[in-house]
Amino acid sequence: MIKVKKINGRDLIINAELIEFVEKTPDTIISMTTGKKIIVKDTTEELIKKVIEYRREIFPFKRFKKLTEDEIKELNLSDE
Repeated sequence: MIKVKKINGRDLIINAELIEFVEKTPDTIISMTTGKKIIVKDTTEELIKKVIEYRREIFPFKRFKKLTEDEIKELNLSDE
């Protein structure tokens, strides 16, 4: 979940997993997979940073996960 600021100045918490795409017009429009559209004050760059931060918090192990021996062999990354 990320916090965005609606065009009327109120905070709104949205599920970052449901963002389909973001449009940069004079206003920033978030289109959700549910079909809803939300106009926010946040810039597209701010939204990208918030989603990246959210994903790093939720899935930290994916970024630093070490490869298993089998994965190394499968990818042919051994020191041979």
